[in-house]
Amino acid sequence: MTLETKLSLTDETIGDVQDLISINIDSAKGFQAAADRIENDAVASYFRECAAQRDAQASELKSIVSANAEEPTDSGTFKGTLHRWWLEARGTVQGGDTHAVLAETERGEDAIKGCYEKVLKQNPGNALSSVLHGQYANVKTRHDRIRDLRDQHA
Repeated sequence: MTLETKLSLTDETIGDVQDLISINIDSAKGFQAAADRIENDAVASYFRECAAQRDAQASELKSIVSANAEEPTDSGTFKGTLHRWWLEARGTVQGGDTHAVLAETERGEDAIKGCYEKVLKQNPGNALSSVLHGQYANVKTRHDRIRDLRDQHA
């Protein structure tokens, strides 16, 4: 059995990282869609910050996949596309209502948070543990902030 390093990840770990890349791409696109729909300028600005952070996380993970001589995914998931469609439809119907958009955005945050938790639980202490824990901490912080904003705008 060989020791897994950042430059010699197992196929299972690469698959998990590819999933995290996809959900970060979904999240970035979702935040951008939410920023475009919401009427609250301060929240829209925060969503754009979140989108930039998720793009950075996806890029960091893509570089790890590339360093392992694999082609990183460059697209999100079908489920993420459906969620953005729902967010856009709901935002259009409700006129960019801050609470409604925040509620939908938090649902998306629940999904990315769950994906990181699953990967961290399945692969505790792997070669990417510090990277994944750092990204998860960012995800959790953003999730909690969005939940608090949603509650403030109820």
